[in-house]
Amino acid sequence: MPHDDFPPASVWLVGAGPGDPELLTRKAARLIAQADIVFYDALVGPGVLDLIAPGTTRISVGKRSGRHSRDQGTIDTLIVAAALEGHRVVRLKGGDPAIFARSAEEVAACTAAGVPVRICPGITAASAAVASAGVSLSLRGLARRVVFATAHARQGVPLDMDWTTFAAPDATLAIYMGRAAAATIARQLIEAGRSPDTPILIVVDASLPSERLVRGRLSALAFLVDAISTNDPAVLIVGEAVASEARRIDALSRAQQADA
Repeated sequence: MPHDDFPPASVWLVGAGPGDPELLTRKAARLIAQADIVFYDALVGPGVLDLIAPGTTRISVGKRSGRHSRDQGTIDTLIVAAALEGHRVVRLKGGDPAIFARSAEEVAACTAAGVPVRICPGITAASAAVASAGVSLSLRGLARRVVFATAHARQGVPLDMDWTTFAAPDATLAIYMGRAAAATIARQLIEAGRSPDTPILIVVDASLPSERLVRGRLSALAFLVDAISTNDPAVLIVGEAVASEARRIDALSRAQQADA
């Protein structure tokens, strides 16, 4: 079936998911294959990049902690310029473009230049992380809300987060870019009232063959993160929903008895 949603001189912001190409949406795979030029992030999996058609121009604009190949303004300019030259442009982003991916800035740049731009969602790292661990971000009776947060802050600027809200025992925290701030995160959550024994899950390279799962408790978060290479992308999950099966069953049973 032909598609007319990707004409020349237009842009799609495409979610590449956590890395496994089988976790791409069918739409994302089609748009990648149709592109004339692809600007891709550092965290896009190699299997996803393999879907780019031969002859398509591919440009890395990846940003890793402390190592930015392009600043955001330059990326915006490159995307807009490519579209104005008549190309079908894919801006390929790890995970989901709507979660800590600065897609709003790229949409604004395209719109200001009169370039048609649309967004194709993807699976975010936190969803892939808990799926790999066989657990959930929410849990009836124990984890009634899920909070997505980024612990990335500009150099020299203290991490400013709503620690009181995050410390609520019924919240699951999915923390992106949290490696460098792990000690601060653990200390602030505990000081705000979160139990030091709160289960944590650290997932490195979610969905990829190199994936690793590290379990522990909040008080040990900084120690556990230090054991992971600084080159490995990781997502931090905090909350009862990611506890061991036995602990989840016990806690859920107690919660149900309290509700009875």
